[in-house]
Amino acid sequence: MSTQVTMPPTPNRLGASAVAAPREPRVIPSWWRDASIVVAWGLGLFVVALWVTNGGIAGLTSTSGVLDESGRLTGLIASYLLLLQVLLMARVPFVEQAFGQDGLTRLHRWVGFSSFTLMLAHIALITLGYAADAHQSIWGQIVDFTLTYPAMLLALAGTVALCLVVVTSIKPLRPGSATRSPRSRALRYESWHLLHLYAYLGVGLALPHQLWTGRDFLASPVATAFWWALYAAVALTVIVFRVLLPLARTQRAGLRVTRVEEIAPGVVNVSAVGRATAALDARAGQFLQWRFGGPGVTRANPYSLSAAPRVRDDGQVELRFTAAMIGDGSRRLSTLTPGTRVLVEGPYGRMHAGAARTRASLLIGAGIGITPLRALLDELPSDPATGRLDATVIHRHSTDDDLVLDDEIEAITAARGGQYIVLRGHRIPGRESWLPEDHRHLSDADALLLACPDVRERDVYVCGGAGWMRAVERALREIGVPRKQIHVEHFTY
Repeated sequence: MSTQVTMPPTPNRLGASAVAAPREPRVIPSWWRDASIVVAWGLGLFVVALWVTNGGIAGLTSTSGVLDESGRLTGLIASYLLLLQVLLMARVPFVEQAFGQDGLTRLHRWVGFSSFTLMLAHIALITLGYAADAHQSIWGQIVDFTLTYPAMLLALAGTVALCLVVVTSIKPLRPGSATRSPRSRALRYESWHLLHLYAYLGVGLALPHQLWTGRDFLASPVATAFWWALYAAVALTVIVFRVLLPLARTQRAGLRVTRVEEIAPGVVNVSAVGRATAALDARAGQFLQWRFGGPGVTRANPYSLSAAPRVRDDGQVELRFTAAMIGDGSRRLSTLTPGTRVLVEGPYGRMHAGAARTRASLLIGAGIGITPLRALLDELPSDPATGRLDATVIHRHSTDDDLVLDDEIEAITAARGGQYIVLRGHRIPGRESWLPEDHRHLSDADALLLACPDVRERDVYVCGGAGWMRAVERALREIGVPRKQIHVEHFTY
């Protein structure tokens, strides 16, 4: 594979700061992940232990008893997993950094579908068990539950809300799961995000039913205290990290848009400056949830930083992201004017130098996915022996209009060291590959080894379209790159 540079070097838009000495990476402690897993499993086992202590096993003596106790257990585990699901997306800093938003999203989806399945099993088993005890029909038992048991109408409304969340989570409807063609069924990110707020409503409506009538919530002072404390802790965590902390950081930073620049057809750089933006502690390669004052301020969109935070001569700090204008939120970017108020959540993601396991790096980006990798070049550490950047950048694009930030990447690699490879061309027909069509004679794995023979000894950062990233990850696994050295950030949900 040969290096192909399609544009001559041009002055870097960020000036000398773009090739300044990088900050020392903030390493993510490995015990954060281990501690999170231990706590999650420990709480789950404690829930099962409460069921056993409160007569769960002793009640398995008859058909109705098996149905009742199985319904109790599935309900308890479903309740716990539902709270865990909410907690996973509460964006607790040490949990988010331990798993990354990509890992948390996968866990959130798995836990969510598991809790929903167990909730349905709970409803079915309890209904069958109570109907067997009362010697009445299933429909009669459902009517009895709904009309005579406290808070059951609220629980029914909560179940409907959760069903809505689950339906919009199936793959064809998730943002980024379908192309933006007229026949695409995928929801807009803004619509999907709004609908998923019903998960909080579903949890809240289910709470009275559990605390007023749930035997396992009332069987002992320990059980009552545990469930009240668990619900309160989850609610407080969401309020603190999803509402109060972003508001406090936004107020302290005082971010305002300073420049909007179209750098390619349908692609813009947006820069914002704040008096204390360093308080956000953003690292190159991470992303934030951005909101802009005026119409649409309630809708947040995730954009990765495309340059490291830069301290200006006046002491203020500048953040910049680069976005393709493909949705309602991103299309609004071109209309932003200097002085527009900016509200942010974050930073989020593990796509930064602190997640690295080695000193050498391979950065592979496609299309607009090159933006966090461009930022990473600002903060990846140099080799202590040579003082040079030991990094290879592979920039995949289909047409000249898709090639963005190439002049900046070329300037940085020229100044700090490293190799910059540009691969132009449309995808290979009939094959899910990360390569362009004129490289069809190579396998995906062989092409990576040709571009970077020592890829197994490097950290690999990958960002691009979902299918393209799958092809890269598949090739990296085939080569034998350790999983802990592969860093990805999927922006599908």
